[in-house]
Amino acid sequence: MIPFLGQFDPFPPVESAREEMGGLLAVGGDLGPDRLLNAYHHGIFPWGTVEGEPLWYSPDPRMVLFPDEFRLSRSLQKTLHSSLFEVRFDSNFAGVMAGCAETPRPGQDGTWITPDMQNAYIRLHELGWAHSVEAYVEGDLVGGLYGLAIGHMFYGESMFSRRSDASKIAFAHLIRYLAAHRFEMIDCQMRTEHLASLGGREIPRQMFLDRLSTLTAANSSRAAWSADNLDLTW
Repeated sequence: MIPFLGQFDPFPPVESAREEMGGLLAVGGDLGPDRLLNAYHHGIFPWGTVEGEPLWYSPDPRMVLFPDEFRLSRSLQKTLHSSLFEVRFDSNFAGVMAGCAETPRPGQDGTWITPDMQNAYIRLHELGWAHSVEAYVEGDLVGGLYGLAIGHMFYGESMFSRRSDASKIAFAHLIRYLAAHRFEMIDCQMRTEHLASLGGREIPRQMFLDRLSTLTAANSSRAAWSADNLDLTW
């Protein structure tokens, strides 16, 4: 049986996650800031709901990307040099979440980014934990991504594109920002070919948790992110 969490119930040990169910650990609880931050500190994340109750996951292995292993393809480098896209940080977090929620995904019926989920992460953004990277063309938001930053750890949540390469451009700028601010690992949660093409790889969950405990303990600012003083030459 998958444990059902009451409002104040702690998460079960991640070792009890059901690997045959993609790492499903528990159902229920709430999406308040304290619950969400506690989850991320312990290598747990929400992904979808059932009858309005959040589903919590901790898969093994875990897909991650180390900033120094990011693969910048020649075609993407050419696009970066073209200055077609304007990239901003933290200027339209809600718009990025809405874009991610509206984007169809292969093999996915609907979206896990429900209005309740959007409200929860917008609250984390207001508290300085969640951030967005946005790609614009002539002032229109055409792609981006969002996630959480705790210590020197970044947890990627979702990305979207309304124009070819828009999310990759945002991701490349995220990599440059994270490297400049001494972030050492990006949690990509579960394997996709898209993330693998950018340099992501799977590591054992215990290795992920060991690194996580060190990285989240590092001091970091919760101020809004900015491209000011960031070297964005490629």
